[in-house]
Amino acid sequence: MPVALLALAISAFGIGTTEFVMMGLLPNVADDLGTSVPTAGYLVSAYALGVVIGAPLLTALGSRVPRKPMLVALMALFTAGNLASALATDFPLLVAGRLLAGLPHGAFFGVGAVVAARLVREGRQARAVATMFLGLTVANIVGVPAATLLGQHLGWRATFLVVAGIGVVAMAALARLVPPLPAGERTGLGRELRALAGRQVLLGLLTTVLGFAGVFAFYSYLASVLTKVTGFSETSVTLVLALFGIGMTLGALAAGPLTDRALRPTLYGSLAALAAVLALFPLAAPHKPLVLVAVVLIGAVGFMTTTPLQMLAMEKAQGAPTLAAASNQSAFNLANAGGAWAGGLALSAHWGWTSPAAVGAVLAAAGLAVAVTAGLLDRTKEGGDVSRVVARGGAPDEPAETPAEDAADHRG
Repeated sequence: MPVALLALAISAFGIGTTEFVMMGLLPNVADDLGTSVPTAGYLVSAYALGVVIGAPLLTALGSRVPRKPMLVALMALFTAGNLASALATDFPLLVAGRLLAGLPHGAFFGVGAVVAARLVREGRQARAVATMFLGLTVANIVGVPAATLLGQHLGWRATFLVVAGIGVVAMAALARLVPPLPAGERTGLGRELRALAGRQVLLGLLTTVLGFAGVFAFYSYLASVLTKVTGFSETSVTLVLALFGIGMTLGALAAGPLTDRALRPTLYGSLAALAAVLALFPLAAPHKPLVLVAVVLIGAVGFMTTTPLQMLAMEKAQGAPTLAAASNQSAFNLANAGGAWAGGLALSAHWGWTSPAAVGAVLAAAGLAVAVTAGLLDRTKEGGDVSRVVARGGAPDEPAETPAEDAADHRG
């Protein structure tokens, strides 16, 4: 794999750390700024809102900027957002800092996915994209626990100063390791939006929202399940959550080669496995050994969906692959918020601490149903095209399919 992928992975590590570390620092921030923990929870929402807003907006604004300076500029904005968070003197300023830090998230992964795919030969694009996402999974194993401990002992401001430092390192790595790449074709914003509004792209984004919401319905309340149902101590919860990150890493490693070989089957299989393991989790919850296995499995099959979803969005939005990949990151964050909300509804209805996992199973199954529907519609469309060509007798002016298009058809 090209060494430039290391720069993308370092950047993803910083982004993943700042995205998830706030959940562990909410009590510290609330005490320091004189607010309640539920109110401090808006800091998580502010980051997610930044991702949803920034992904399409910054991608569209930077569509004519060469890829390398675009990546560096996005990491500079990320660094500025974390620095602003560290220096915030009151709660509203911290909310603004979190919003600013979230703005480049989706655009970075959108541009980064396209760059990663262009750095490797045909047939290895998904592996390259998965390598970039490894930085995100390693952040959940190492970055988030370390940053949380740092914030608890030296203050939450120290955490964001360190993340800003990671941003500076990532900018240097991008500038040094990523080769110069031209901007995308100047298709115009209208054409890009039309490509993004294609049926297959929209169904792919809906699959992301529903399928990954299943993961967050479970993950958002996992700590409570571990202490109240399984019987783990609060100090042990961090170690169990690290197992979830290990599962995510294993899923990312497996997703790359599997997606390169068969995109849709990988997506179907991972969503089906996710729904099954989430449905069985309530049975495993009272038993510590089974819970440890289940947490790793859910992390693995849950994150195994990310690479095929990202590649599907890029392939089906051929006129705007970067915008589609960035919008897919917005979809992931909508899944984050929606999954946590749906799991919370189950708890509010007094269905029990394990009920969010059951809700997650239903959401994952719904995502699978949308994915299969999209695949059938795509296959029907391809079959219709073939029938039409045969009916015309294989007209000589019909353009020949290129090897790249042939590979894409076999994957998608």
